[in-house]
Amino acid sequence: MAKSKYETNVKDKLLLVEAWARNGLTDEQIGKNLGISKDSFYKYKREHAEFSDALKRGKEVVDIEVENALLKRALGYKYNEITQEKVFNKETEEYELQVTKIITKEVQPDTTAQIFWLKNRKPKDWRDRKEIDHSGNINNPYEGLTKEQLLTIASEDDG
Repeated sequence: MAKSKYETNVKDKLLLVEAWARNGLTDEQIGKNLGISKDSFYKYKREHAEFSDALKRGKEVVDIEVENALLKRALGYKYNEITQEKVFNKETEEYELQVTKIITKEVQPDTTAQIFWLKNRKPKDWRDRKEIDHSGNINNPYEGLTKEQLLTIASEDDG
């Protein structure tokens, strides 16, 4: 029996699939790299756990890196900016890169990143739309009156 396209084109490339997912390629791009259609891609994802798992592993790594970067940006951070210059070394008689200056810089916390983080992590407290329950007893003095009675009341207010 002939091997399926999965066996010949995909199964031996699971490490590549994981790497492509980690590098941020879309499902369609990964399918194109494998030489398979979008329908085949999703079929393989459903039918072959090792294929689906490789995609998940690759995407999880990137998701975690992005979460960490978002949190770092939300809280602010410090980093060292290093300046190097070519300096002539008399012993070797060659120019070498040497550190000439180190400056500690600070990135201020980013309120947009903070808002995004809080809206997604604590939606009950931070989402824009609050759920308000409007049920209950509303005291309507005109409830149950006929059209004629309402018109009578309205015309009395005019006079």
